[in-house]
Amino acid sequence: MIVFEEVVKRYPGGYTALAGVSFEIPAGELTVLSGHSGAGKSTLLKLIAAIERPTSGTVRISGQDVSGLRRRAIPYLRRSLGLVLQESRLLYDRNVFDNVMLPLVITGHPPRDAAKRVAAALDRVGLAGREREMPAGLSGGEQQRVAIARAIVNRPSILIADEPTAHLDTAYAAEIATLFKSFNAAGVTVLVSTHDDRLFARHQPRRIVLGKGLLIEAAA
Repeated sequence: MIVFEEVVKRYPGGYTALAGVSFEIPAGELTVLSGHSGAGKSTLLKLIAAIERPTSGTVRISGQDVSGLRRRAIPYLRRSLGLVLQESRLLYDRNVFDNVMLPLVITGHPPRDAAKRVAAALDRVGLAGREREMPAGLSGGEQQRVAIARAIVNRPSILIADEPTAHLDTAYAAEIATLFKSFNAAGVTVLVSTHDDRLFARHQPRRIVLGKGLLIEAAA
């Protein structure tokens, strides 16, 4: 499902974020990506979504080589991906419904079916009935749930999240971890980066550990 083959990512100025990283994540796995700040976690996730391109090596998603994907093909790749960033990046001048609807508007989804998908996604993250509220009136944990609903509204086969609990207290973080596990239980391949190795421990995930751009561990 997700395959890295000797992937190197080097930025201008000579900084190497990833140095020859190879691993494979089978479909349907819950995988936790960990490592110190600056280990290369965010870069790795951006390569999966073709936000960044590798300097060398190959990234394959569902058998497709995305390393040199043409720009016009990237939106089609991202339809199969759900992406949750550290910051929720919600639109604060739009309500919860419109924030979650955004990916479906971009892809030209029929409005009636899109509205049903938004309602289902909000229900999935525990925010049913809160469609008309504005993001500023939500707690940090609730805002992150809106961001997760937006990531899953397209019903992706792969969900990737970059430190989704970094700014949440312990109780909210545990709830978000359980939520990601529930998506995985429904058959979604989930890859989550976190600085807290304990957060998903009870879910017994596959683990990938990075250190200074190198692969330290890739264990089931």
